Amino acid sequence: MTGPRRRVLELLLASGEPVKAYDLIAAYGADGQAAKPPTVYRALEFLERLGLAHRIASISAYVACSHGERAHAAAFLICDCCGAAVEVSPPAAAGLSGPAEQNGYVLERVTIEGHGLCADCRAG
Repeated sequence: MTGPRRRVLELLLASGEPVKAYDLIAAYGADGQAAKPPTVYRALEFLERLGLAHRIASISAYVACSHGERAHAAAFLICDCCGAAVEVSPPAAAGLSGPAEQNGYVLERVTIEGHGLCADCRAG
């Protein structure tokens, strides 16, 4: 793995929460190493293809994979109050393979996003 890819993965792992690409760009250079946006975006695409990171489209953010499996379906529970996101196993992902096949598709990735309030925000 190249240095820029490794650095982006380290930043995702260290954050422990969804991070926007431009926040990664800013953090990437925090130790004196400058990064251009294309470098970080290419690293994110690579990490997504390997299943090491996921893009959460509804909040335009990226998160390190917490399941450690290669190329798997992912589901996220996202708190609309504090922004926390938890990766969970998606029970509905397997249900897409049949309709995909019937329509001539081969699924490469499935990401399901659920929005609501986490337990801490509901209690507070």
